[in-house]
Amino acid sequence: MKKIYAIIALSIAAVAFSQKALDKVEPAFWWKGMKNPELQILVYGKDIAKNEIELSDGVKIKDIQKVENPNYVFVTVNTNEINVPKFKINIKKDKKNIGSYTYELKQRNPNSANRESFTSKDVMYLIMPDRFANGDEKNDSNPNLTEKANRNLPNGRHGGDLRGIINNLDYIQNLGATSVWLTPVNEDNEKVYSYHGYAQTDLYKIDERYGTNEEYKELSQKLNRRNMKLVMDYVTNHWGISHWMIKDLPTKDWIHWFNDGENGFKRSNYKTTTQFDTNAAEIDKKLALDGWFDTTMPDINQKNPLVLKYLTQNAIWWIEYAELGGFRVDTYPYNDKEAMAKWAKAITDEYPNFNIVGETWLYTAGQISAWQKGSKTGEAANYNSYLPSVMDFMLYGDLPKALKEKEGWDSGMVKIYNVFTSDFLYPDINNVMVFFENHDTERWNEIFNADPKAYKLGLTLIATVRGIPQIYYGSEIGMRGDKNKGGDADIRRDFPGGWKSDQQNAFNPAAQTPEQKEFYQFTQKLLNWRKGNEVIHSGKTKNFVPQNNVFVYFRYNEKESVMVVLNNDEKEQKLDVARFAESLKGFSKGKDIISDKEFSLQNTLTIPAKTSMVIELK
Repeated sequence: MKKIYAIIALSIAAVAFSQKALDKVEPAFWWKGMKNPELQILVYGKDIAKNEIELSDGVKIKDIQKVENPNYVFVTVNTNEINVPKFKINIKKDKKNIGSYTYELKQRNPNSANRESFTSKDVMYLIMPDRFANGDEKNDSNPNLTEKANRNLPNGRHGGDLRGIINNLDYIQNLGATSVWLTPVNEDNEKVYSYHGYAQTDLYKIDERYGTNEEYKELSQKLNRRNMKLVMDYVTNHWGISHWMIKDLPTKDWIHWFNDGENGFKRSNYKTTTQFDTNAAEIDKKLALDGWFDTTMPDINQKNPLVLKYLTQNAIWWIEYAELGGFRVDTYPYNDKEAMAKWAKAITDEYPNFNIVGETWLYTAGQISAWQKGSKTGEAANYNSYLPSVMDFMLYGDLPKALKEKEGWDSGMVKIYNVFTSDFLYPDINNVMVFFENHDTERWNEIFNADPKAYKLGLTLIATVRGIPQIYYGSEIGMRGDKNKGGDADIRRDFPGGWKSDQQNAFNPAAQTPEQKEFYQFTQKLLNWRKGNEVIHSGKTKNFVPQNNVFVYFRYNEKESVMVVLNNDEKEQKLDVARFAESLKGFSKGKDIISDKEFSLQNTLTIPAKTSMVIELK
């Protein structure tokens, strides 16, 4: 922290550098044929701004920007005007060449701009890589990185890596997932607690304890060959305090600095509702947006045009290089919203089908929907986020409460129904992410004491309602974890079988316990059924107000109709089919895809206690 303070005080000369004229170039290469031909190249080295920069092969410099730190120069070129695949960036002093870098403009993959991304056709499988599977024990620790592997330390590095995920793609695909979201795998070189990856120290490099950039690309390509997608967890709000640029800031306002804070640090108040509160006090709004998440996570200033350009190009670089199928963006409302609108628009202008889901951790549909592209709620505040997708935290918050409560006027299953009555606020309701847990929340199976009935009710709901269902690794075998007692480490336990020393391999269905099998087989059956059902992906919804703690809704289109029944009552219920006549016209029977039983839909439908049905109507 004192080092950062010294930097802010412009004691930049005290920072040690190598004697090379040029230490780093970012992005290291780029591509021809991008819709936006303008490329800004960061060139870094000791006092590099005091020298001349020339480009070879007649390549013209459109703009050179120097900042208060002489170790940085930002060089802008127009790639449409460059007719050679490679050119040199030459650093000259007194007309002598003291350093150079060969810059390459690669050819894009065919149809790269129109790549497919995750949609409501997908089921997203969320993995914390350090806790999933160790496929390469040689990279568990690295001499270049501070924290070493220690599986006995709950918050330490356990050794899970990209190779472990690649080795278990059959498991993920057979389960029924079609896209994979990894918590950040870029380098996080903090001294402790680095496994989660959210304090990144190099935005262009995969953490060597996870593998290499090439392995990350390999994972994406192997998913693509299976018609699956890799989703990157992108962090715009904060970096790690050990990031090489944080140690030698290009500009004083690259990060948010509080003069009255301890070494510039002041913790966020986390009140992101101030973003749209027209009556919010400026001091509260500033602390929400500019405050740091922690002492090790300096808050990035997206209002700085150089910062925004850096983040935008880095995001596009990863999409193009790793052939990505989407972004999940961390702590979205903590960023400057006007800058992030430019960020999201620049990416989706380049890739029109590319999906980006923001972590919009708010609890009302009005607040959440304001962050989705084209929102009328956002428009009322003169704002368009250009963010395609948001996370349905309202459903996440109310779902466990609903299953635990007794039926009342606004309790029990009615609570879930009430969530869906606000769907009109979302400009694209099919493009919201639905979930009942993730890497930051209490484990669902902990809340319900690993009760398979509660799991089946919850999974049936998120797999059949509008939106993109997301499941968290291990829940499909009943994994638990108590965040209140064990902290984050307990909700991020190692997947059994991911390490050679594990006594059991739950990746192998034949080796699963009877308890694990019940969770796994239900998940596998439901998600694989969902894959091929367009009526669930994009069909309309008809909700019937819950009665006797039973919620019934239909997903339908012109060709198909599916009746979903969720009985959260402690007793068996008999439903009068006549009540659903408007959605049962032309249908006399149905088949429950869960039990494989066929039903007559003439008089009554009996559903056991704490049970779900997904009935294909015939």
